[in-house]
Amino acid sequence: MSDNDKLALVRVLLDHWIDHNREHGQEFREWAERVRQLGEVGAADEMIRAAQGMEEAGECLSRALERLGGREE
Repeated sequence: MSDNDKLALVRVLLDHWIDHNREHGQEFREWAERVRQLGEVGAADEMIRAAQGMEEAGECLSRALERLGGREE
C-alpha cells in the first residue's frame, strides 16, 4: 500500500469516526435527559460531560481530517 493509499484510508476512517462520535454524543444527551427525569441529576450531568467529550474529540478529528486534505470524494 502506498503512502497516498494509507492517507486516503486514514481520511475515510476519520470521516467515519467523526460521524460515529456525533451519533454517540447525541445518544448520550438523549439518555441523559431520561436519566435526569428519573431524578438522577448527577448521573445525567456526567453523561452530558461524556457527550461534550465526544464533541471535543470530533472537533480534533475534524481538524486532523482537514490537515490531511479533507473528506474523500
